[in-house]
Amino acid sequence: MKSLKYIIPFLIFSSFIVDCNQTEGADKPNFKTPEKPIVQSKIDSVKYRAEIFRLDTLFTKLYKANVFNGNVLIAKGKDIIYQKSFGYGVKESNKLLNDSSIFQLASVSKVITGVATLLLYEQGRLNIDSKVSDILTDFPYKNVTVKHLLSHRSGLPNYTYFCGEYLGDTVCRLSNQQMLDIMIKHQPKAYLNPGLRFNYSNTNYALLALIVEKIAKKSYSTFLKEDLFTPLGMTHSYTALNIDSTKEHLTCGYTNKFCCVPNDRYDGVVGDKGVYTTTYDLFLLSTALYQKRLLAQTTQQLAFTPHSKEIKTHNYGFGWRMKNMNDSTKEVFHNGWWHGYRTSFHRRLKDSLTVIVLSNRLNSSVYATWRIYAAIDGPQASGIKPETEEE
Repeated sequence: MKSLKYIIPFLIFSSFIVDCNQTEGADKPNFKTPEKPIVQSKIDSVKYRAEIFRLDTLFTKLYKANVFNGNVLIAKGKDIIYQKSFGYGVKESNKLLNDSSIFQLASVSKVITGVATLLLYEQGRLNIDSKVSDILTDFPYKNVTVKHLLSHRSGLPNYTYFCGEYLGDTVCRLSNQQMLDIMIKHQPKAYLNPGLRFNYSNTNYALLALIVEKIAKKSYSTFLKEDLFTPLGMTHSYTALNIDSTKEHLTCGYTNKFCCVPNDRYDGVVGDKGVYTTTYDLFLLSTALYQKRLLAQTTQQLAFTPHSKEIKTHNYGFGWRMKNMNDSTKEVFHNGWWHGYRTSFHRRLKDSLTVIVLSNRLNSSVYATWRIYAAIDGPQASGIKPETEEE
C-alpha cells in the first residue's frame, strides 16, 4: 500500500503530461520536410561513353563557334552523364566558369516559385482555388485565383510594362509589395478576363511570391532557404534579395559582345525571376522530384497537367511549360532570359532525364535542346528540330 501512495500520483501526473502533449500536437499541422535526394555525382564514363562523346562534341563546337558561354549538366535519374563549364564567369577579371558558378535563373525561377506554392498546397496551408483577394488584402482583381496565377490564366498585365509609369525617379529598386501597391492604387487594366485563355505574365509569379510570404509567415527568400534549398542540400542557391554580390562564384550577365548588363529597378521583384543557383543544385531539385522526395506524384501530375486546352502544340502547367504531350516523349521545362542570362531546365519524364544549360551570355543556342536530345539518344534519334519556347 505504501508503494501505491507514490505510484498513483505519479501515474496521474504522467497521464496529464501525455494529454497535454497530445493536445498541443493536435493543434500543430504535420508539415512534410523534403528529403534529400539520392544522387550519384560521379560520372560513369564507361556506361555513358557514347553520350559523353556526342555531348562534348556538341558543346565544344558551340563554344569554339563563339555561340555558347556557360555551364551544362545532363543526368539520367541520379546519374550525371555530363557536366562541364565553357568560358568566363567574370570576363573583366578573366575568371573562368566552374562547377560552382552561380547563375541568375531568370524565368526558370518560376519553377522554384511553383514548387514552393505546391509545397504549401501539399501541407494543407493553401487552397489553389482560393481567390487572390482572400489572401492579399485589397487586391482589386476579385475573380483571379491562385490557380490562375500558377497557370498564367489570370489575364493580368505584366508589371514590367505598367509599373514604370507610376515610379518616377524616386524608386531605384521596385519590390513585390510596391508592385502590389501600384496594382491596388492604380488598377491597370487587365488584358483578359481570368480563366479565358493562357497569357504569360511575370506579374503572376511575383504575386505568388507574396502569397508564399503571407501563408508561410516568412519572407520568400527565407522560405526557399529553410523549406526547399537547405533540406535538399542546395547550398549554392539564393534570391536576388539575399545573395552577396561579392560572392566568390557569382557570375556576371553579358550581351553577345561581352558587355556587362547592369542591374535595374525591376531586379528587386522576385518569384518570376531572381533565383540564383548552380547546375548541380538544380540537378538536386530535379532528382528530388523524380524520386518523389519533394512533392507527391499526385501533386506533380497536377503541375504537369496542361491547363490551357486551347493551346495545341505545347502547354503550361503549374510552373512548367510542356511539349510532346505523348507520355513516352513528354517534356516539362522552363527557359529564361534576363539581364544577359539565358537559361534552360528540361526534364523528360519517361527516362528521368534532366537537361540543365545555364548561360551568362545572350546565346540563343541555350534553347536548342533538341540537339542535346539527339546527342543523348544517338543515331536512332530523328534529329527533327521541334518547336521551342524562348521564355
